[in-house]
Amino acid sequence: MLYLVISVLCSVSVGVLLKYWGGRGMDAGQLVTWNYLAASSLAWLVLRPSTEVFSASTTPWALLLVLGLALPAVFLLMARSLASAGIVRTDAAQRLSLLISLAAAFLLFGEVANHWKLAGLATGLVAIGCLLARPLQRSLWAERRSPAWPWLLGTWAGYGAIDIALKQVASSGTATTAALGVSFVLAFVLMLALQLWRQARRRTRLDLAHLAAGLLLGGLNFTNILTYIRAHQAMSESPATVFAGMNIGVVALGTLAGVLLFGERTSRTNQFGLLLAIAAIGLIAHGSQPG
Repeated sequence: MLYLVISVLCSVSVGVLLKYWGGRGMDAGQLVTWNYLAASSLAWLVLRPSTEVFSASTTPWALLLVLGLALPAVFLLMARSLASAGIVRTDAAQRLSLLISLAAAFLLFGEVANHWKLAGLATGLVAIGCLLARPLQRSLWAERRSPAWPWLLGTWAGYGAIDIALKQVASSGTATTAALGVSFVLAFVLMLALQLWRQARRRTRLDLAHLAAGLLLGGLNFTNILTYIRAHQAMSESPATVFAGMNIGVVALGTLAGVLLFGERTSRTNQFGLLLAIAAIGLIAHGSQPG
């Protein structure tokens, strides 16, 4: 259970720091770049994935490149969503991306759809609609010029697409740890090239403050992944509990962080959407239990 608690704390902390630093004018592009330097380094040092991924004929390089592009792109979408929609709705939308991967499991991977999962899918879709509704009052941390719903929708769809891509990589026989390690390296290389181009065009200025902040983000990001894996290993007899605990925990703690730290306000429709999100996660977790 300790691993699960740490994973939830790290996941929410990433959103809190991104929103805080964004409010102080820090550049999300630089933060995301150095985040992947830390995450990729830790992935190879700690998880020690097999290097056979580089020589195996079955390695899906096209999918890994897609992941290398999609991971930082969705991270940047999430940063915009945090600024315009807030932590409460962004964390809920991110966690409800499981609806997309669940639908793909039924349509693409041949998973059997039981009534609990279908009920969770329907409930979650209603929850997304409620979360996209504009709140009664924006927080002081919100970007007034940008509507929230495109970034929320992009975050939701983006994380869902990444999960589908990871499932397709796994179905090719490539280990998830190796896929993550390679994808993180690709994400860092691509983002570093982008930042150097921006620096040359004087659109940004690389500095140590962003490097330090980005490395901290990457450490939290990797710790979230590592402890979630460890939680599944420690509670292998009840994976649905880990799944539900992680997703509901992030939604609940993200709500507290948004309200207490940033004064975020939500409408009754948004609040109903949060309750539906928790209900959807519970229904899907129940439907995922063996037997």
